[in-house]
Amino acid sequence: MSVVDFARFVDELATQSGQAILPFFRAAFATEDKAAGHAAFDPVTEADRAGEAVMRRLIKRSFPDHGILGEEFGTENPDAEYVWVLDPIDGTRAFIAGLPTWGTLIGLTRGGVPCYGLMNQPFTGERFYGDGEAAHCLGPHGIRRLRTRRKGELSEAILHTTDPRLFGPGDREAYGRVEAATRLARYGADCYAYAMLAAGHIDLVVEAGLKPYDIVAMIPVIEGAGGIVTTWEGEPAAKGGRIVAAGDKRLHEAALALLNG
Repeated sequence: MSVVDFARFVDELATQSGQAILPFFRAAFATEDKAAGHAAFDPVTEADRAGEAVMRRLIKRSFPDHGILGEEFGTENPDAEYVWVLDPIDGTRAFIAGLPTWGTLIGLTRGGVPCYGLMNQPFTGERFYGDGEAAHCLGPHGIRRLRTRRKGELSEAILHTTDPRLFGPGDREAYGRVEAATRLARYGADCYAYAMLAAGHIDLVVEAGLKPYDIVAMIPVIEGAGGIVTTWEGEPAAKGGRIVAAGDKRLHEAALALLNG
């Protein structure tokens, strides 16, 4: 498959999933709690399932030998060379609150290593995509190259996390050390925060408890924009867990030192 055909295919995944999801946004729809009261509220909606279902159909039709890992419908053919990693709505809490800080994550791994990723925000009309070597944003003003900004010092950095209450006690304390050292901390943007890091507006994102479908798609975007994303231990981030993403190496190292201090 040529590069042009591949780009068209991923764009079609984004378009079709967006068309399935967007009619539910700021509308009446059913919401279920996947945690069933045993943990923090973990919502899933009709929109999540509709978005993933359409992407799975397209992938199976075009690439029947590829694997799929999705948040809503599990794993198929996980040992394939190429595996698609899908999160139809990353930021479901924001989605049900009518806030546009959610997105559809479409990632592709080869041999377990992320090689391409796209985040689609159909309400704002933005797509952030990258292959680890370069990253771009397609939005209302056309296409632009994404580049992280180089801050280096934590005291100058803007930090983001989804919600400090999602950290366990020990991890919350570690996160607090990083937040205390930064200039500004913001909460609640989910995958949109990683997009803003790649675009040079946020310098650092710290999270815990992520699944592969929460992060795989954003790794090639962040790295393609010049950033770094690893676990808190400095290991590859594709399996999820405790994640730190930074705009440059010095900032990343400073955050790791505090997280593991």
